[in-house]
Amino acid sequence: MKSKLRLLAVILTALLFVPANAEEVQDSCRSRVAVVLSGGGAKGMAHIGVLRVLERAGIPVDIITGTSMGALIGGLYSIGYDAATLDSLVKVQDWKTLLSDKVDVSNQSLAEREKQNTYLLSRPLSIARKARNAAGGLISGTNLSQLFTRLTVGYHDSISFADLPIPFACVATNIVDNTEYDMYGGHLSTAMRASMAIPGVFTPVRKDSMVLVDGGLRNNYPADIAKRMGADIIIGVSVQSDNRTAAELQSGPAILMQIVDINCKNKFDENWAMTDIPIKVNVKGYSSASFTRAAIDTLIARGEEAAMQQWEKIVALQQRLASEGYIHAARASRPVPTSSELTFKIDSVCFDRIVASDRNYIMSKYRLNKGDSVSVKRIEEAITALGVNFLYTNPGYTLNKSGKGYVLRISADDKRTSRVNLGVRFDTEEMVALQANVSHQIKARIPVIMELTGRLGKRMMARLDAQINPLHYGKIGLSYVFRHDDTNIYEGGKRDYNFTYNQHSVNLQLLSFNIRNFSVDVNVKMDFYDFHDMLSGPSSEYETLDNVHFYSYIFRMNYNSEDRWFFTTRGARFNAGYGYYTDNFISHGDEPGLSVADFMWRMSFPLNSRFVLQPMVSGRFLIGNDIPLIMRNSIGGMHPGMYLEQQQPFAGIGHIEFVDNMLLTAQLMAQQRIMDNNYIIGRLSFGQRGDKLRNLFEKGPMTGCEIAYYYNSMFGPIGASLGYSSRTEEPYFYVNLGFQF
Repeated sequence: MKSKLRLLAVILTALLFVPANAEEVQDSCRSRVAVVLSGGGAKGMAHIGVLRVLERAGIPVDIITGTSMGALIGGLYSIGYDAATLDSLVKVQDWKTLLSDKVDVSNQSLAEREKQNTYLLSRPLSIARKARNAAGGLISGTNLSQLFTRLTVGYHDSISFADLPIPFACVATNIVDNTEYDMYGGHLSTAMRASMAIPGVFTPVRKDSMVLVDGGLRNNYPADIAKRMGADIIIGVSVQSDNRTAAELQSGPAILMQIVDINCKNKFDENWAMTDIPIKVNVKGYSSASFTRAAIDTLIARGEEAAMQQWEKIVALQQRLASEGYIHAARASRPVPTSSELTFKIDSVCFDRIVASDRNYIMSKYRLNKGDSVSVKRIEEAITALGVNFLYTNPGYTLNKSGKGYVLRISADDKRTSRVNLGVRFDTEEMVALQANVSHQIKARIPVIMELTGRLGKRMMARLDAQINPLHYGKIGLSYVFRHDDTNIYEGGKRDYNFTYNQHSVNLQLLSFNIRNFSVDVNVKMDFYDFHDMLSGPSSEYETLDNVHFYSYIFRMNYNSEDRWFFTTRGARFNAGYGYYTDNFISHGDEPGLSVADFMWRMSFPLNSRFVLQPMVSGRFLIGNDIPLIMRNSIGGMHPGMYLEQQQPFAGIGHIEFVDNMLLTAQLMAQQRIMDNNYIIGRLSFGQRGDKLRNLFEKGPMTGCEIAYYYNSMFGPIGASLGYSSRTEEPYFYVNLGFQF
């Protein structure tokens, strides 16, 4: 009996210490493979092509290290994104927005979208003497941080990177003492963000007493870190540019990039020497800022090409690993999460450095309550509100597992009290125009925003606004606007006469209701027009310029789902309004008040990834007797309200032309994208007008056409157009540089 018990004990002990899978025993004895990815900005997209080849060959990745863009690609690969997923991920990103402080359009109100596409520069300010300035870069990097946070959901806790599906490490530089800072743990998204914080461009990441920037300054190719993590074999990828020759150093940017590239070669030679399979990618013709779709495609292809040149060594490595017991198994890929698909049950909400009134407003408006299931999309909208409406710098969030739910932690750096926006543009009509906007938040339980806007140019304007947000989606406001305009009126393409006037407007905004793509406004308004001079022309003897005033009641509705403010590729825009104008709150003189109804509707239909058709129909209808000159329908220009508030755009007509009281126009635009940011645009316009609605189609139609070239720059649309219309019977040439305002 004792011998049987002894035999049973031996069997049980053996079972406890024998792995369930023989492959695990074989795999634990094989050589450990590390992949090291260098920094290089956009050139680092080539890493994806290299990873694709390694997957094709069945090479296991046991360790991955990287710097800058190598840290981003490596960090995402370490948590489960494969090469195909990364390929798709980087191609669908709007890198122009990611690498700026512009807010994602989908998270903005219509008013904020318009502001973002009006001003060239936007900066938060603080008037507090002791306000801590955590900036230090032209770009805060909030958009990148939000993307990293979303992509790393499930790894938001402060963890050891050795516990990731693939052990990972990355490098930053502490510019306090110019030392290398190797990151083996912490918050994954923060580590990736710190490693690619280009000095002077992106705001540094502050950790304890350190100020962390791009790791390429100290260790742009961290093979030594991979060795310390236990790598036996290193596959390394370098996207370092070759040094420029003296003949190539002929410009400031070329000299600057040469200095950066030279300084990024610290430790490079000794680390490159310890690489078993070195893969050097040909990045000639591309820079760290080459984030266009065509450049990304080419760089990924070049990475794959460079890896294939080492195919024999890669296959030999795979055979060696197989001889050591490695059995290749397909790697499960982590899907790319969208912010609307990701939903989490909230166990609690914590705020760091958010004042109580702002915290209560955010929780109430965005329904961030304990026990609720909240989408990342809603969280991102709340983060946007903290930055745009409440002027916090670097707002962000984390989701950490807690029991059956998640702890949502929302944080930010300094809260600013003011924001300054600056815009500048040039065109052939107005020459140079400048516009500045200052917004200031008054500390109160309900947000109160004061704004002052000024415009200098041929059309001058000063505006003062005060708004409160007592409702989740509604605003109440009061504004005063002063305008001075020097206006040329044309007839059939010939200058007819000119007049100047001052306009004073007081607008009581009874309700401004906003839900993302939709807004409704109800206003009571007073306007006073003070006319100064009229330069005579053929039609001036029939015009009178008596000073006029109006008390009006105005309703407006707007819908906008377009993906871009300019160069739209999909979506729809619709707006409509009705105004009742009086001179005594009830009537206009001895007759009923004047009625003004207008609408505009357009849709964009992408026929492929580069070609878009955009039909549009619009109209404005005036009902009443003795319509004042300043209220009449007018056409011309590139966009609505270009010179007068009621002006309707019409292809081929650049100046202001007054038309009848009933106006209906239609337009068909064709937009062809060439390369990434170049556009050829054609427009055809048709118009009908009449003194009465029943006479709208009695006169022959007006027609116009236009061809234009534009470049989508960070300064706004830059380009020129040439048009012709049946009304003017002469060509019209127009040049525009910058955003419209």
